[in-house]
Amino acid sequence: MFRNFFMQRRWLHWSLLGSVLILATTWYKVQLDVKVNNWFGDFYNLIQKALATPHAVSQSELFSQLWVFIKISVVYVLIAIVLEFYIRHYVFRWRTAMHQHYCRYWHLVHHIEGASQRVQEDTMRFARIMEGLGVSLLHSVMTLIAFQPLLWNLSKHVSEVPLLGEVPHILIYSAMLSAICGTVLLAIVGIKLPGLEFNNQKAEAALRKELVLGEDDPQRASPMSLHELFDKVRHNYVQMYRHYLYFDLAKWSYLQFSSILPYVILVPTIVSGVITLGVLQQIQRAFSKVVSSLEFLVRSWSSIVELISVYKRLHTFELQIAAADNANNASSDKKTHPEGAL
Repeated sequence: MFRNFFMQRRWLHWSLLGSVLILATTWYKVQLDVKVNNWFGDFYNLIQKALATPHAVSQSELFSQLWVFIKISVVYVLIAIVLEFYIRHYVFRWRTAMHQHYCRYWHLVHHIEGASQRVQEDTMRFARIMEGLGVSLLHSVMTLIAFQPLLWNLSKHVSEVPLLGEVPHILIYSAMLSAICGTVLLAIVGIKLPGLEFNNQKAEAALRKELVLGEDDPQRASPMSLHELFDKVRHNYVQMYRHYLYFDLAKWSYLQFSSILPYVILVPTIVSGVITLGVLQQIQRAFSKVVSSLEFLVRSWSSIVELISVYKRLHTFELQIAAADNANNASSDKKTHPEGAL
């Protein structure tokens, strides 16, 4: 899967140079996000001043601040559009490299059950999931690198926290602890989901193959066989739904708790009145950015489960290709150099 795209000379300009371009552009997007976070501080401080004292702030000052936001946003939107357009092409080239590799050995593995699904559907799903999951992971890492120092500096405004009193840089520690606890919780709760997804895809493949064979052979796809195959599909889905029930309970409960966590930490600071509205907005936004970055596994677990399932199927298929290729080479060697030949 990876070797076919990143180790082939034909695709190096896409795989290596393209990856560098995506990294650089994503980092620039994150830096624009940092600028927006700083803008929130200035803007809400201005709002607080205007609401506290009538006519202390002129209309031109507010419009000037809004114009700053518009300029940053226009650049952000343009960069985001171009980046997403390029990433779609980048990932499709990846799928093309996989497709061409598998088709090169099609004559050796076409008889393997589900081979057509591996070449067409699984390569498509792998590319689609990697597009969403890969971009999300990259953005999370870049956001964490950019916002962690910012949150560290903002922590100096937090005078004390409930129950614990004064704790230096509590915002960083609480964000990390919250994300680690959430990730461990969902990893434990969802540990069975990758295997269930893998079994489910096997059952779906068997049903699809029987239906395809029934298009040309009236002896296949009988009502009885289809009923049995669909019963296996139904059984797998019922199992998955049951496991996703308590998984979703844990996931959404945790995400709701993490959304109010910064305000819980800031209660003594807000009550003491030692920060302005602008600083509060900066802290809340920076905290949510850091936590969201650290919660990548929590927020993406369903996609990760699907990716693991697709990866296992494609990896198994590649092992079958390698075995068939080795057997074919051994057979060719015997024909070229028959036993006992001089």
